[in-house]
Amino acid sequence: MIQLIVLLPLLAAAIAGLGNKALGKLPAKIVTTGALFAACVMSWMIFIPFVTGHAEAHVTPLFTWIESGSFDAKWALRVDTMTAVMLVVITSVSSLVHLYSWGYMDEEPDQPRFFAYLSLFTFAMLMLVTANNLLQMFFGWEGVGLASYLLIGFWFRKPSANAAAIKAFVVNRVGDLGFMMGIFGTYLVFNTISIPEILEMAPSMVGSTIGFLGHRFDTMTVLCLLLFIGAMGKSAQLGLHTWLPDAMEGPTPVSALIHAATMVTAGVFMVCRLSPMFETSPTALGFVTFIGAATCLFAATIGTVQTDIKRVIAYSTCSQLGYMFFAAGVGAYGAAMFHLFTHAFFKALLFLGAGSVIHAMHHEQDMRYYGGLRKSIPVTFWTMTLGTLAITGVGLPLIGVGFAGFYSKDGILEAAFASGGGGVGAYYVGVFAALLTSFYSWRLVFLTFFGKPRWAASEHIQHALHDAHGHDDHATHGHGAEHDNAPAQEDAGHEPHGHGADAHALPTGTGGYHPHESGLVMLIPLVVLSLGAVFAGFLFHDQFIGPEGGIEFWKGAIAFDSHLMHAAHEVPTWVKFGPFTVMAIGLLIAWLAYIKNTDWPQRFVSQFGLLYQFLLNKWYFDELYHFLFVKPAFAIGRFFWKFGDVGFIDRFGPNGLAALVVQGNKVTRRIQSGYLYTYALVMLIGLAAAATWAMTR
Repeated sequence: MIQLIVLLPLLAAAIAGLGNKALGKLPAKIVTTGALFAACVMSWMIFIPFVTGHAEAHVTPLFTWIESGSFDAKWALRVDTMTAVMLVVITSVSSLVHLYSWGYMDEEPDQPRFFAYLSLFTFAMLMLVTANNLLQMFFGWEGVGLASYLLIGFWFRKPSANAAAIKAFVVNRVGDLGFMMGIFGTYLVFNTISIPEILEMAPSMVGSTIGFLGHRFDTMTVLCLLLFIGAMGKSAQLGLHTWLPDAMEGPTPVSALIHAATMVTAGVFMVCRLSPMFETSPTALGFVTFIGAATCLFAATIGTVQTDIKRVIAYSTCSQLGYMFFAAGVGAYGAAMFHLFTHAFFKALLFLGAGSVIHAMHHEQDMRYYGGLRKSIPVTFWTMTLGTLAITGVGLPLIGVGFAGFYSKDGILEAAFASGGGGVGAYYVGVFAALLTSFYSWRLVFLTFFGKPRWAASEHIQHALHDAHGHDDHATHGHGAEHDNAPAQEDAGHEPHGHGADAHALPTGTGGYHPHESGLVMLIPLVVLSLGAVFAGFLFHDQFIGPEGGIEFWKGAIAFDSHLMHAAHEVPTWVKFGPFTVMAIGLLIAWLAYIKNTDWPQRFVSQFGLLYQFLLNKWYFDELYHFLFVKPAFAIGRFFWKFGDVGFIDRFGPNGLAALVVQGNKVTRRIQSGYLYTYALVMLIGLAAAATWAMTR
């Protein structure tokens, strides 16, 4: 089954991609979606035996990939608990996204290409999680990078989509450089790239040193930090995070598939897969904890002021990934994977729900122009509410009953506190980030579904009404065309309607527009994902993070510390109530600001304008990077172009030789006069020169 699970998406991508318009929209959708649902069913058939304890890890060898001297890279598919978890996450979300795209991309003329890209991405991600060696993992790693570039820039006629695709590609190359150096260093130290062999030998390298950048450093610290740089890029951690929010330029199903549930979790998966390596370096684990906690807080602060519904969820993703990383940093790898598992369901639900809202509002993404939608699109409202209850961690700590995020996020925070040291600091950072998460999540719900309708002020709604009256062809405002023709919005802080959602009083009025609920093919995935958002935590928490159940479930696939997880269950009651308390406070603040006293946001902006602008401009990371890297890179490029290429190479190379020939022709042309005595003189000079040369010889 594992071979079919991996190869079916590749086969479907090849059929849809090569067949393209000759194949037709419907056959392309049937082939790709059918392949993914088949892979999904088989993935659950592999996962369930691991949950019940009736499965063992195994490796399926396929062929020898590269063999050169002592270097031996065999292509094999590894299936253990880690793989089984990721198979379920990837194929479940991907199959539902394929189905959802039937409705969302219905008016898109290039559907075969889109579905081929989706299936190609899924294949690459499956290759990554089934890898048995680092080079095979790197193949999948780069494959998802390529597929994300193609999907983010799917609407290639839209300049901002092209820019976002290039930005994602370039930023990930920075992280991938660290990942490659980590792979090179690991092979240099262990003389193998086989993951099981590396993990077995890792403890023997504790205390050894390696030469790096002209100095001697702890071997395992250097290797783990280099590998983690790759994870920072792929999982959008602080410093290499700038590509993730801009990736929202792609179609909404792409956001749900790549930038919420699967690709961005590749870094977390890699750290957990190599957890025995990271356990040998407390310094590397401390760095992972710090970066994860910093990202968790940083992204949450920015999410509080965003106006684009998709960007709010994007920064939420960035923040939740921070939780996963600092869980890994304190040694709670089971909790990190548990949050990865539950997050996939409720974050995909939120993204697809946002797509349903955007679909109903004729592609308006600015929450300032929503309001009162719960009656118009009730299924979307209730499913997104369930997703919000899950991401904010609603639950009862003493009883131990709640939504998916309650089990996984609280498990991370309790494990961080129980680990002591830097983990306690991460706990407090995580609790404060949970407060912000609750605030911006409920802010999204209240601005979108409650209050008075504010649709009349939306440019997109006006286009819809214009089309409805027959002034334009409705087809020209389909999903793809809308994004081609819409004015590019560089970031959420520079919307065409104003300088921020909270800077001005919200408009009111429907403008005569009547939003409509999405079709069945878009609602079915929302309902299914809602089940995951509600029950995934309750059903699987003992297997993922239980002190005894975790040992039986993981079976050595990760470095599972049962003592830490037992201590996490025994933390003081106030520690357990911390996340619940801040969740309630965040909900209360959002209700007061956006339901009861709607002038509060405007008053906050007036009083704390500098802080608001700082958050609205995303801590000025993009501006800083533009100044430090982009402008110097362009300046260096222009220098080598103007002075190196044109000024030197062209001038003294082909252009210089051509000019020399022209000048030489001018001289020789004077000699060709047509007079006999001129030719005789030239012959005499040549004869004299030859005789002189001969005599000197």
